[in-house]
Amino acid sequence: MADTAKQPAADEWERMLSGELYVADSPQQHDANMRKRRLVQAINTSKYDAFKERDELFHELFGAFGEGGFVEPPFNCDYGCNTFIGKNFYANMDCIFLDVARITIGDRVFFGPRVGLYTPYHPIDAAVRSSGPEGARPITIGNDVWFGGNVVVGPGITIGDDVVIGAGSVVVKDIPSHSVAVGNPCHVIREITDADREYWEGKAAEYRAWKGSIQ
Repeated sequence: MADTAKQPAADEWERMLSGELYVADSPQQHDANMRKRRLVQAINTSKYDAFKERDELFHELFGAFGEGGFVEPPFNCDYGCNTFIGKNFYANMDCIFLDVARITIGDRVFFGPRVGLYTPYHPIDAAVRSSGPEGARPITIGNDVWFGGNVVVGPGITIGDDVVIGAGSVVVKDIPSHSVAVGNPCHVIREITDADREYWEGKAAEYRAWKGSIQ
């Protein structure tokens, strides 16, 4: 019979991505971090109207950056290459993605300012923590999600589709689809219902009618 046991990680980078403890001292980690520093510096020091240049830089920085994506500078991250973003994404200024583990963001996701996605974790034991090892767990965010400003998402969290997270929330547990959640710790306060959709579709129709009337 073939040995189906999990094969050990080949290096610190593989251990980092697998969620096991690792130490960030490998050549690959160094090179990836320096690459990020170069690209983030170029993004954050670009001219105010250099939209095309920044779009190209974000496409180079991220593992994937879907069509219609837009990130307001300043921005920062750990590696960038471990972040995968779908279509029509928007992030306001001062967002930070610590993508030590993979960050996956779906389509039509909007972030307010100063959103933090933090995949790293550190040992609770002080002696182990101070000796250097750390870890990370992936963050997954579904489609049609909106975060208010200053939302923090911790390691290992999954957020479903069609979710609103209130400003200032600290997300330490998974959030199910079709819900509004707020607080520290963040918790679901209600579902998103057909009544919500009908109300906002009506408000949007009202806006389109007004817009048509003044053109």
